[in-house]
Amino acid sequence: MQVTKYAHSCLKLEHDGGVLVVDPGVFSGAEALDAADAVLITHEHPDHVDVEALTRALDRRPARVYGPASLAGVLGDAAEALTVVTPGETFTAAGMAVRAYGGQHAVIHPDIPVVQNVGYVFNDVVYHPGDALVVPDDVQVDTLFAPIHAPWSKFSEVVDFIRAVAPRRAFALHDALLNANGFGVLDRQYTALSKTEYRRLEPGTRIDA
Repeated sequence: MQVTKYAHSCLKLEHDGGVLVVDPGVFSGAEALDAADAVLITHEHPDHVDVEALTRALDRRPARVYGPASLAGVLGDAAEALTVVTPGETFTAAGMAVRAYGGQHAVIHPDIPVVQNVGYVFNDVVYHPGDALVVPDDVQVDTLFAPIHAPWSKFSEVVDFIRAVAPRRAFALHDALLNANGFGVLDRQYTALSKTEYRRLEPGTRIDA
């Protein structure tokens, strides 16, 4: 399985001819959706789903869309392609085995409503948690994409999340709001404290998983 990191929280996974895209948001670039057989969305926020880009992509190339039920309220015409996913569910998308975890987005502020969020483990190897720090309790994750910076996150909590998942390696996710100064600080801190091999990938970088 090959994984390509796009900007912010978007990944493209390719395996045995299948192409699956996770969280193609407004920071990711519409090209992330090229050749997608399935699109998995963790939650409804625009940095995780660019509805206009997704709709155009589905018009060009029909694909199944997977995500929490609340997505139906924001997808517009693209909601016709939606298959609702609930935590604890297992299914196959683009030929890849998927396990769903979580249920709710992390709290940003008590005055901001909490939306649904579903994280995904692919082929029992790669974990994309979306915007929540839920530790899978039934699979040993090899490759974790960890949300390193967000309005809802605290550095110590993300470090403890990485340690609890205990992957062989962790890559940075959810990083589009950082500048060079922030990257420098957080890269040093996560490398020193996460207790695993930690790296931040430039958009467009492909790895084997």
